[in-house]
Amino acid sequence: MRVNGKIRAREVRVIGPDGRQFGVYQLNDALNLARQHGVDLVEISPNAVPPVCRLVEIGKFRYELAKKEKESRKHQHASTVKEVQLSARIDPHDLGIKVQHAVNFLCEDMKVKVALKFRGREMAHTEIGFEVVQKFLAEIAPFGHPDFQPKLVGRAINLMISPLPRAKRAKNPHQEEGGESAPELESESGPDASSDDQAPPASKPPENPPAANQPVVIERPGSNAPETEGFNNNPFAGLEVK
Repeated sequence: MRVNGKIRAREVRVIGPDGRQFGVYQLNDALNLARQHGVDLVEISPNAVPPVCRLVEIGKFRYELAKKEKESRKHQHASTVKEVQLSARIDPHDLGIKVQHAVNFLCEDMKVKVALKFRGREMAHTEIGFEVVQKFLAEIAPFGHPDFQPKLVGRAINLMISPLPRAKRAKNPHQEEGGESAPELESESGPDASSDDQAPPASKPPENPPAANQPVVIERPGSNAPETEGFNNNPFAGLEVK
């Protein structure tokens, strides 16, 4: 995209900011006209004779182009193709995994190519392969539709599946399962909790704990004098004082 001084043509056809055509101008005159309007001279059709230029701000012009490209991509058909390979003797669990992959591809607006290959003597019973393909199509019916009926080409059954429009397509069940959150558990300490389950209150520490190395007085029931309990191995326990 050439802008202002990068334009190489001698004469250009100028289009105003409102879409009105100004006519053919010399390049210098067109640049002066762009300066008068306070905008840029942008070459929008370089292959025309003479080239077509527009008076517009280059930043606004690029924003409009990007917006149009984004809108056009929304209406484009799926161009990416993913392949899923099957077999006539596929296990049901493996078939479910293949269906899950195909659903993920279709939900991302991708086409899916299905190929079922016959090996050895399996060619003698091709109807089994067609049954597997029909079962596969029944599983992904809410997400895509086949472009043509399954057909045998050589030793393989080929099929192309296109995604349904988003308005008619079912939601991806695998994404919904991952987004669910487990319900919160109620706390046992709430108002509905039973008194039996509550933990007993912790015992309070004594208000006046005894000092270190101070004997503790223990009152025995039925005795007049309290007994003192000191060290476990008191050397003066058997000493008599006269």
